Amino acid sequence: MNTQPDTTEIDPADHHLLDRIAHVTLRAGAILAQSGASVRVVHEGARMIAGGLGVEVLGIRSGYASFEITLARDERTLTRMMQIGPHGVNHRLDFAVRNLVLRASHGGMTPEQIESELDSLQLDTPRHPPWLVAIATGAACAAFGRLLGADWLSFVPMLAAASIGQGIRHWLLGHRTNVFVVAAIVGCVAATLGGLGARLVGSGTVELAMMASILLLVPGVPSTNAQTDVLDGYPTMGSARAVWVIMIMVFAVTGLWLAEFVLRIPA
Repeated sequence: MNTQPDTTEIDPADHHLLDRIAHVTLRAGAILAQSGASVRVVHEGARMIAGGLGVEVLGIRSGYASFEITLARDERTLTRMMQIGPHGVNHRLDFAVRNLVLRASHGGMTPEQIESELDSLQLDTPRHPPWLVAIATGAACAAFGRLLGADWLSFVPMLAAASIGQGIRHWLLGHRTNVFVVAAIVGCVAATLGGLGARLVGSGTVELAMMASILLLVPGVPSTNAQTDVLDGYPTMGSARAVWVIMIMVFAVTGLWLAEFVLRIPA
């Protein structure tokens, strides 16, 4: 029997190009996921970039901590995976990346150009200063407190407590403290300050003031995305996000309970 070795070789240049395309699609998808986008948006963004670069997407898999894609071009396939960092909410970056994805889908861009723009967007997309975010967060929590029935006397204590809580959260997350520990710490500090302040000014709704002061910990966007992902046919990711939301609320309520213990408020 005459056996001849297979002389078919993968062109290194083609393989490198496919690898670069896979990397940039994963990078865009990971940024979208970390900025608060749903799985459907993440997958659609990756497909649009891949299509604009002339490759076919054979499969995409999203996990809570990883993103995987399989691409095909000229009978060659490539599978790559990328880790996803901490999930957050950054609508400015989210929509900036969506605009880039839309432009890339029309063609005429190289993977290097797309990745360069992604780098620029992550560095240059403006953010509100932390002090402004803290004050706005405090005002929102105080306003919700009024809607829930808290009296006007507790308005300023709620605003101050939630603002301080947001400042502490920003500082702790900046130092890479565990997000669940942060929820417990902020819940305890904000609820204690809100309740103590409301008590000192003679408010009759001390417990409501404490609850309103920790409303900044309610993960609204992740909760919505959890439902959206399940409805869009991604139950695994939706369930993971739902578990994360439940854990955040458990630790936030733990902080509130500790604050009630400190202030000697009966359960």
